[in-house]
Amino acid sequence: MNPRHSRGRWAEDLAARYLTERGLVCRDRNFRSRYGEIDLVMEDGEVVVFIEVRSRGRTGFLDPAESVDRSKRTRIARTADTWLRSRHSVPVPACRFDVVAVTGEPDAPGIRWVRDAFDA
Repeated sequence: MNPRHSRGRWAEDLAARYLTERGLVCRDRNFRSRYGEIDLVMEDGEVVVFIEVRSRGRTGFLDPAESVDRSKRTRIARTADTWLRSRHSVPVPACRFDVVAVTGEPDAPGIRWVRDAFDA
């Protein structure tokens, strides 16, 4: 596994633990469709939460959460629709899109959870 993928896996694991500790329940990880991938699918009570995990080793000019551009949001929304259609019948549950930004290194990570980061 290359360093970028290794860091991504570490950030996703950290985000999943962080959110689980705050009461969310993990339903799926790294769900792929023809449109793209969703890092984490969790439930927050009755709400299905699609989570994009972004990571940066050092803080720089662009916050990881701000790096989820319109194109990425569209791919996430289409993939979320695919996930919902494959697992739920009508009515579709309430949903939201969150971003978890992970910065720093394993010995001193920073985590910022942006709830309802964007609309689909």
